[in-house]
Amino acid sequence: MNMLKSVTFAAAMTVFGGAAVAEEITMNAVSLAPRQADIVRGFAMLVDEINTKFEGEFQINWRGGPEVMPPFGQAEAVRNGAIDMAVTSPSYYSGLVPTSSTMNLSFMRYDEIRPTGYYERMTELHAEKGLVLLGEAPATDLAFHMFLNKPVASLADFEGLRIRVFPTLLPMVKALGAEPLVLPMGEIFTAMERGAIDGFMRGTVGWAEQFEGVVTHVVYPGVYRAGFPVVVNEDAWNEVPEDLQERIITFVRDDAAPRIDQIWAEDVATGAKEMAAAGFEVIELSDEDSTRLRAIAMDSAWAVIADEAGAEVAAELRAMLDR
Repeated sequence: MNMLKSVTFAAAMTVFGGAAVAEEITMNAVSLAPRQADIVRGFAMLVDEINTKFEGEFQINWRGGPEVMPPFGQAEAVRNGAIDMAVTSPSYYSGLVPTSSTMNLSFMRYDEIRPTGYYERMTELHAEKGLVLLGEAPATDLAFHMFLNKPVASLADFEGLRIRVFPTLLPMVKALGAEPLVLPMGEIFTAMERGAIDGFMRGTVGWAEQFEGVVTHVVYPGVYRAGFPVVVNEDAWNEVPEDLQERIITFVRDDAAPRIDQIWAEDVATGAKEMAAAGFEVIELSDEDSTRLRAIAMDSAWAVIADEAGAEVAAELRAMLDR
């Protein structure tokens, strides 16, 4: 039994005056970023709502982020039972679940993807690797942009640049002729300051002023969609009564997630103002280069999915995520 649990994790029954009462189940969770970071805002909303709705039955104890557990190892820690739950980046555990990064590979909104059966299929693919996919804290409006310490005029100018990426972005950056480096978010500033990288790819909210002086330009358009999967330890989840499992999953996927997806448009607009205030100059690629960039982003990433998960599975998932 997981020693991190703050209460005995079981569907144990305690008798009070002859009535059997189920003990509240608590799961300990970690996140890919610190609690105060903007990118875990959706998970914070999800935790608050779950803890309110299922009080007395099920609670999430959010212990923290990278200061508790390194982000690239969080999904594996969930799988092996070191922690009960994690909200993470789809690409941070693609070595464990090769299709996980497909959650980024769309320009569709959550409520457009939900009816396609994508999340049900991903639940099956996670189960094959010993993980439970609870759902997603979506952030469709939070696309990923290139932030640089020098200007570019066209896609050709990316050749030879050293760009920090997370794993989903690696094939695209390679295809552009740049040199991708996978680094945790917490190491980006130091790498930029020391000249180890020429730029990085990231969403646009909540951090611009921290990079004032090391970032000079931001490239539009962005690529992909953001979404943060919530994965749960299989043994821990099996301790949850089946009826409660169904109610939690239904709430997460059909009630909370669509509303979480709507909170980001205003944040992205605010992020654009923050970038301007920090002195980031916007580079708008031409229509031709914009179209090429998005095609390169999708085709290069799906080619990797086909290699790692099989062409049939890749085609099945891409059909659900393409407009």
